[in-house]
Amino acid sequence: MNILVVRTDKLGDFVTALPAMYVLKQHDPKNRVIACVSPINKGLAESCSFIDEVIVDDGCSIWKFASKLRAAKIEASVTLYSNTRVAFAQFLAKIPITIAPATKIAQIFYTKRVKQRRSEVKMAEFEYNLELTCSLFQDISLEYQKPLLSFDDKDMISNVFCANHDIEREIVAFHVGFGGSSDANWTLDEYEVLIREVVKQGKYQVVLTFGPDEKELYENMQKRLYDVNVVFYLSLEGLVYFAKLVSSFKLFISTSTGTYHIASLVGTPTMTFFGNSLFASSKRWKSVGEESLQRHYMIPQVKEEKEKLFEEVKKELVSC
Repeated sequence: MNILVVRTDKLGDFVTALPAMYVLKQHDPKNRVIACVSPINKGLAESCSFIDEVIVDDGCSIWKFASKLRAAKIEASVTLYSNTRVAFAQFLAKIPITIAPATKIAQIFYTKRVKQRRSEVKMAEFEYNLELTCSLFQDISLEYQKPLLSFDDKDMISNVFCANHDIEREIVAFHVGFGGSSDANWTLDEYEVLIREVVKQGKYQVVLTFGPDEKELYENMQKRLYDVNVVFYLSLEGLVYFAKLVSSFKLFISTSTGTYHIASLVGTPTMTFFGNSLFASSKRWKSVGEESLQRHYMIPQVKEEKEKLFEEVKKELVSC
């Protein structure tokens, strides 16, 4: 069966879709899993062995988009996050079976609508995505391998990176930027304190990572930490290279943003900061990796409680 799985939003959201794609492939290796993604996630999708084809929604006309879908000869689709554009394109493509959450006006274009009430956060985002696959195959197993993504050349990538930056110790990485659904983070002043604490211990090499659109932040942190041994890495080689590199790190520290999901996807231990609300919480946005490798902290809005948590995080980093 040719099965389209649609998740055309941001990086972290796309990572939460990967377990659903994996179990659809595992259910029957003859299934042809076709991922419909946003342009930023194309390379990462193509690196997944359980995805057979990638269709990119690049913002073209709805008629051209529907033509792309029609050419793939799709027999069923599972839309994990819907909008009117992807719903209408599938309708125009005349896909026989179309499954999606029963939300928004877009649901009228699907043949099967599933009530999930994600706003209640009864499970994590990736678990809601997995649940939708049961509407296509009632007997499907929702178990998936962890880490979900691995690379044969990750050691070579790591060795070259370490040689280029004179790194001889295990790497603890900080990603101080954020985007997507993340609505809480430490200030740059607070991150500077945490980074200096790890550097002072002398056990690990600290690496700061930045996305390609974070050059100003990259330069800002260089000025702040000019006097300590920190490697600053501006990621310009693409998501797949970044995933390979991060897979060799000892620990990845960030707010709940796309890079956190990448780190967990490839099996790297994470320390992650979440907003103190159900919508932004770890209950909703825990990632797809081993839960035992994820350390979650909810940042309070009350100043005194936030300061107390900050001291706890600092102690945790000193003892790691």
